[in-house]
Amino acid sequence: MFEQKRLSRLKWACRRGMLELDVLLLPFVEEAFADLPYEKQETFERLLTCDDPDLFAWIMGHQKCDDPELAEMVSIVVNRVKAQG
Repeated sequence: MFEQKRLSRLKWACRRGMLELDVLLLPFVEEAFADLPYEKQETFERLLTCDDPDLFAWIMGHQKCDDPELAEMVSIVVNRVKAQG
C-alpha cells in the first residue's frame, strides 16, 4: 500500500498540462488506484513520468506505447473510463 505522502505526490502528478489528462488521471487515482495490486500501482506511478503528448496519444489510441507494462496500464485506465460511461 502506498503511504499517504507518496499518494499525495501521486495525486499532484495527475495534475497535468492538459485538462483532458487531468479529468482522466485524478479520478482514476481517487476511485480505482487503491484496488490495484502494488506492482500495478508502481506502474501507474511510472506512467505519470511520461510526457503529456505521449500519454494523450496512448489514451486516445493515436499511438501504441512500446513499453508493455505501461501499455497495459493505459488500457486499465481507458477501460475504467469506458466502464464509467
